[in-house]
Amino acid sequence: MSVKGVDVSSWQPEDYRTEGMDFAFIKITEGTSYINPKWVAQRATARDAGLVTGFYHFVRSGSMSAQADYFLGEINLAAGDMLVLDWEDPDVSNADKDSWLRYTQGKAPGHKVLLYCNRDYWLNRDTTSFAGDGLWIANHNNDPGNPGIQAEWKFHQYTTSPIDTNVGRFDDRAALRSWAGG
Repeated sequence: MSVKGVDVSSWQPEDYRTEGMDFAFIKITEGTSYINPKWVAQRATARDAGLVTGFYHFVRSGSMSAQADYFLGEINLAAGDMLVLDWEDPDVSNADKDSWLRYTQGKAPGHKVLLYCNRDYWLNRDTTSFAGDGLWIANHNNDPGNPGIQAEWKFHQYTTSPIDTNVGRFDDRAALRSWAGG
């Protein structure tokens, strides 16, 4: 794996470090009432650096279609933008997770729709193994590219220090951009 990236939310600055990075995932929404106030500037930081961009929604219990519409309503999608469901809330079921992913795939054709979850959720909570177009797995083991699961994955978040850092299963940025549709 030779692609490296970061993921940012309102906890990180608008002008985070991009040197040596190939991609960035940016939190936009949570539930149906929260919007990251920094996301537009964070997107500009990524795009100005030529990074492949992805955006994520932190899912809460409730209507999955309403949350997906809320998320998608904030984005002016560009070719190659990836869309991610951040599944960390224990009140969100497998059926809900799958519903959001499928609904979003239908609403944003031509964009990769992925699932983000931690290793424990994937191994002990997930029962369907459905991750949309790809799995982004979090296992903060400081061992990039070895998330400790057997399932095929696309991205591995391996540390939170000094910022959430990830690797992708792509030969280079061009391969990632091609896969993402950009």
